Formats: sequence, structure tokens, C-alpha cells
Amino acid sequence: MFRNYFKTALRALLKNKTYSLINIVGLSVGTLCCIYILLYVQEQYSYDKHHRQAESIYRITTDLTLSGDRRLNATSSPPIAPAMKKEFAEVAEYTRIVPTISVKKHLLLYNDKSLYEEDAVFVDSAFFNVFTYHFIGGIPSRAVTDPYSLVLMKGTADKLFGNEDPVGKVIDIDNSYGRHAFKITGVIDERLGKTHIHANLFMSMNSGGIGSYAADNNTWSGNNFASSYVKLNPNSDAAALDKKLPAFVNKYGQVQLKDAGMKKDIHLQPITAIHTSGGYAHELSKTTSTSFLYLLMLIAVMIQVIACINFMNLSTARASKRAKEVGVRKVVGADRWDLVKQFLSESMLLSLTGVLIALPLLLLALPYLNRITESGVTLSLFSSYQTWLILLALVLTTGLIAGSYPAFYLSAFKAIKVIKGNFTNHVSASGIRRSLVVFQFSLSIVLIICIIIIQSQLHFIKNKDLGFDKNQKLVFNFYTDAPKKNIPAFINDVRALSEVTSVSRANNFLGQFVPNDHGVFLEGGNRASSADAQNMTTDEHFVKTNGIKLVSGRDFRSNDSGRVLINETLAKRLGLTPAKAVGTKLYSDGDGGGTYSVEVAGVMKDFNYNSLRDDIKPFMLVYGADANLPIVVLSANSPDYKSLIGKIETAWKRNFPSVPFEYKFLDEEIQHQYEAELTVSNIINSFTLMAVLISCLGLFGLAAFSAEQRKKEIGIRKVLGASSLNLTALLSADFLKLVLVAILIASPVAWWAMNKWLQAFTYRVPISWWMFCAAGTIAIIIALITVSFQAIKAAVANPVKSLRTE
Repeated sequence: MFRNYFKTALRALLKNKTYSLINIVGLSVGTLCCIYILLYVQEQYSYDKHHRQAESIYRITTDLTLSGDRRLNATSSPPIAPAMKKEFAEVAEYTRIVPTISVKKHLLLYNDKSLYEEDAVFVDSAFFNVFTYHFIGGIPSRAVTDPYSLVLMKGTADKLFGNEDPVGKVIDIDNSYGRHAFKITGVIDERLGKTHIHANLFMSMNSGGIGSYAADNNTWSGNNFASSYVKLNPNSDAAALDKKLPAFVNKYGQVQLKDAGMKKDIHLQPITAIHTSGGYAHELSKTTSTSFLYLLMLIAVMIQVIACINFMNLSTARASKRAKEVGVRKVVGADRWDLVKQFLSESMLLSLTGVLIALPLLLLALPYLNRITESGVTLSLFSSYQTWLILLALVLTTGLIAGSYPAFYLSAFKAIKVIKGNFTNHVSASGIRRSLVVFQFSLSIVLIICIIIIQSQLHFIKNKDLGFDKNQKLVFNFYTDAPKKNIPAFINDVRALSEVTSVSRANNFLGQFVPNDHGVFLEGGNRASSADAQNMTTDEHFVKTNGIKLVSGRDFRSNDSGRVLINETLAKRLGLTPAKAVGTKLYSDGDGGGTYSVEVAGVMKDFNYNSLRDDIKPFMLVYGADANLPIVVLSANSPDYKSLIGKIETAWKRNFPSVPFEYKFLDEEIQHQYEAELTVSNIINSFTLMAVLISCLGLFGLAAFSAEQRKKEIGIRKVLGASSLNLTALLSADFLKLVLVAILIASPVAWWAMNKWLQAFTYRVPISWWMFCAAGTIAIIIALITVSFQAIKAAVANPVKSLRTE
């Protein structure tokens, strides 16, 4: 029986090659997009599931309120995790990860080889007992127990040692913490699975720098820079433990938190939920959000539904061609369910064909799609049963959705009527086709509107006046101490170049995460009444170099030790006017106890030194030209950057002969803050293009069918004097009306969705009427181009041929 269904279905598809091709292409493209999105979502949810007893590992997050500002941090104060191990029997083990935030690169030296490496972290001795990695060499339990022990990622080990076994070797690591010898105790790779903990170097905690600082730290109020984890004993109730944490924080940190005027709550977050959590500051790696993944799955469903609608429309449109077949089958004894199974078999065969074509196309498209999504999705047909389940579900679901309406519609024809040539049915097929076309184009227009609004927001971000000058700025970063003594000579050399307008030094640059902050208060105040201010240390040229404006007071001068520049927001938070703030003393409590003061030299006009997702926060520049500042920012005025960079490189090599020449453009670094939005934009752009393409295929097929059905009418109209333009307009009008209805339906849906998305930005573009008009115009033009091809073809046809049988 099934063999007969298959043969009949294959014969029907081959008999109508044009319509079968349209359906197969639409389903193949839709299925390709759908499979990739499902695989991508599956990959995003797979993070950190490979760790042994992953369900028992939790991260400690911090809900912090200070000076009225609430922050959700993925990090916590260093002493919290050890205290939890001591306090609660439920905690079997703890570990902490401390990134080298202020040290972006580390110089690794072994014999005559040297290389810069990024992404280094300090970890507790129990790190590899809590987290599971694939060790190529070394013993996990003892890998980071001794001071100055080091575990390398395989890629880094290969670059430094080649085929040589690294375990047991000693290398030097030179950075701003100094130069230290580290013994390599292990080499790992990520073959077990993806993790949110991305690092190339894992250094034992007691190895100097910020690692040793964290190990000895006992601050419960501030210093929220450690990523802390606990592993619970089997059968422990994480929810019950979470309820005990407020009392725990109060027991150990009450005095410090009260003195700091801070409210702090900590919570347990399952490790398997970290990568898809979103919303936390200071993540170890880029995360995604469940709302974004839901959006992607919605797009996948939309694309597949659009492809299914094509099949429904073309099947019902050609019902008259199959009606007599239905009548004959019923006369010879077939009941309705036999016919339903027959037509569902056709749709299943078409769906299966679409999947079989989509798979090799997906393999070819994977590199391109992975670049768009910035992921590493692979198609593992022989190593993952989930992939087979996804494919099977796609074939069955698509076949049922696409074939259900045509099957029940066609099988409902009355045998006697269709044999006599009466194809009417109690359900209006043309009305349902129109509804499906409207629904199809509504989905496409929603996506087009989303593209326009997202692109407008990204353009707004790129071109908004941030309050400082980001253009024609070069940034140089010195990662080790050795060359810093020659920085003044390098600055003098580049300052002498005619194309250079200003050069400054700082411990950071604008548009980058500012790791330093502390509370400041006026005379007579205390930490409880302080305003938490992020700060950077700079020389006297920083304001001029970056084009920062002052509203009162003066800029830094040489040897201006003990003075600061504050922004308008900090002045307001302290209850000061810009004029009154100048000369005011600001006080702050030092980490080692005691209070120190600085004097306000001037007030800066507020500027967006951080992402446009956030409000401008209290901020100040601290004078420190005598400090060991690793960043050089250069402002240029040159139309020939190639020549300028060549001259700067000459000065670099003269002053730093052993240091690789590296530079960044400030405007590009600022744009890196919005990589997530750029990725969303690229994804929606690409899949919207696919959705529109599939919609156009269906419209093309319906237009061809409409032109074929009305060819005699067209012939008569042409004989009576109708022009080709009149006939083209006549045939196109019906479809354009449907697109206009789709625009009206899609506009409020898109407005609601984009309004929700824009709420993530403090600074955002307004949603304007022209965006919807532009999307509607694009949709009309696309539909007109698609339909007019068939309309013009029918309008210019010889009427004699269409009327010869009359």
C-alpha cells in the first residue's frame, strides 16, 4: 500500500514539474534555515553540560545596590566562596576565577620563542576538581595546587612548544605584574564540550598579581571581581541553600556593608544556565539570552511556515487538475481517508526531498552561516542522535502542516460532481489562498520592519555624539613593564610629527570597561553617604586628546597631583553645581584604612564613556602622570593614515625594538561594544532574505496559475482593445491588495516587538512612521516584480492561441 502511495506521489510530482520545483526549492531553503537555527539553539544550550555532576555546580551572583543604583553582577567578593564552604555542610567544594582584567596580553617566553597571549585567569587549587576538562598532559587534581603553576590550552601550547611535551617545562610570563617563572603542569583542550569559562592560561591563585590579592582579600562590601563557584553535595537542595544566603551575608559582612552604605544579596545560579542567562555584568565570556534564542526559533518556524504555505496554495490552486483523479478514485472504491493518506504521502515525499537537498546545501553554507552567528555549529549526522530527531521531526511536521489542508480539501470533492466538471466545494479555496498569502507576507513584512529599525538603531549608535571625539584616535597598549620607561621618549617622537595634534597617557581608554571605582563623599560625610564613581588615571593631555569639554574649572596641569576632574552627574549626585564643585575636597576611604582627599579641578560635560545601553554614571579622571600608565592615546589629523602609521612604526621600533608594533582605532573599539546587536542584525538580515525569497516563489507560482486560468479572459480583453499595460495592472492588482492588507497586519506586530527590543538601550532611536512606509514600499516592489513577470508574459501572449478552441 505505501509503495503504491509513493509511486503515485512521485508520478504526480513529476507530472507538474514547475510547481513541484517551486515547492521543493522553497522547502529546501526553508528547511536549511530551520535546521541551522535549531542546531545553533541546541549548541547554545549545550554549554557546561559536560562537567561531572554539572547539576550540582552553581555560580555565586551578586545583586548590589549602592547610591540608589542597582547592579546584577556575575561576580562576587573573594571571601564569599571560602566562607560558604566553611559555613554550609551542603557545599562540598568551591573555586574562584579571577581574570587579569587590567592586563590584556601576556608575553610568554621559552628559550628563544616568545608570543603575546590573551585571556589569562587565576584559579583556586580545586578548580579542576570542580570543572571537567580533557587533559592531554598532567594530573587534574594537582595541576594548580602549587604557586606559579600553569595549565595551558592546547592551541597556546602548540604555538610555544610545537611537538615538544610542555608538561614540566618552565616558561616566563611578563606582564604589568612583573616577570615570573611558571611551571607548566597540564595541557587541556575543549573536546569535551563548550564552556562559558574561556581562557588560554590557567594560573594558580597564589602567583602574584591580582591572584594573590584575591587569595588574601577579606572585603565583603567591595572588590566584586571574582567569579565564584560552589559544588554542592549530592541530594543538597540549592533552593533551600539560596534562602539561607541573606543571613549568611549579614553574619559576615554586616559591618562592612553598613559602613559602605551598600545593600548586597547573593544568589546561586546553575552553571548550565550561565551561557543563556544574559543581563549580568562582568561575564567571563560573551553570553546569549533566552529571549534571543526564542526569537531565532520563532524565525525558524516562520520561515518553515512560509514554505508550507507555498505548498498549500499551489496544491489547492491546482485542485481542478486533480479533481477528476479524485472522482475516479472514489468511484473505484477509495474512501476519503485513502485519499487523505495519498495526498499526505505526496507532501511527506516533498518534505523529505526538501530535507535531502537541504543537508548538502547546509554543509556548504555552514562556514558562511557560522560567520554570521559567530558560532561553531557542526552537522554531526553520525555522532548525535539529536540531529536525527530534529530531521525526523522536521520531515513529519512540515509534511503534515503543508499537506493537511490540501489533503482534506481535495479528498472532500464529491465524485459525481467533479466527474461532471463541477469543482465547487463548501469551503472557498480562493479565500483561504488569499488569507494564506496575507499571512505569509505579514511574516515577511514583520521581519523587514525589524531590519529597518535595527539598522536605524545601529546607525544611531555609530553616529551619536558621545560627548567626546572618537575619530582619528590611535590607541597603543603596553602589556609589560620593561618598555614603559621608554614611553616618554616615544611620545616625544610622535608628538613631533606634523600629523599628530595631541598625545596622552592613561590606565584605560574611553569605550572600554572601566574596572576602577570607589565611593567619594564631601567633608563631614562617610562611606554610607558616598557616591560610587568610576574613575580613570590620566595625564594632563587626556582631556584635550579626547575632545572632552569642561563646563567649569580648568584642565589638569603638569604635576597636578591630588586633583580630579568630575562629570556633571557626579557633581549632581554630590549635591553640587558645576561652579560650586570647583575647588571642593572629595574624600574616600582607602583599602588599608584611613581617609584621603582630592580636590576638584574642573567639571566635565557629561559624556558616554561606556555603552549607550546604560545611563551616564558618576565618573572622574584622576591625575597621575607619574603613575605607571600603560595606555597611549594619540589624536591625529591626517588624510593619509598609511603614511602616518609608517612614521609612528619607525618611532616605535626606535624606542621598543623588541616589542611587536600594535595599535587600535578608538572608534572601532567603541563599536565592539555592540557586537551582540551587530550579530542579531546580521542573523535577521540573512534569514529575512530567505523568508522573502520563499514568499516570492509562492507568489510567482500563484501568479503563473492565475495567468493560466485567465488566459481566455486575457485573450478576449486584448481582442477588444486592452493594452498590455492595462492587462498587467489587472493581473497584478489582486495580489497587491493582499500585500497592502499584510502591511496593515504586520505593522503593529513589528512595532510591539521592536519597542520591546529598544528598551534595552537607554539611548535609542524613536520608532517612526517612515520605517513602516519603507517596509511596505519594499514589500510592494518585491511583490510587483514577482507578479509582473507572469502578468507581462500573459499580457503579451498571442490572443489567437488562447481563443482558438472557442
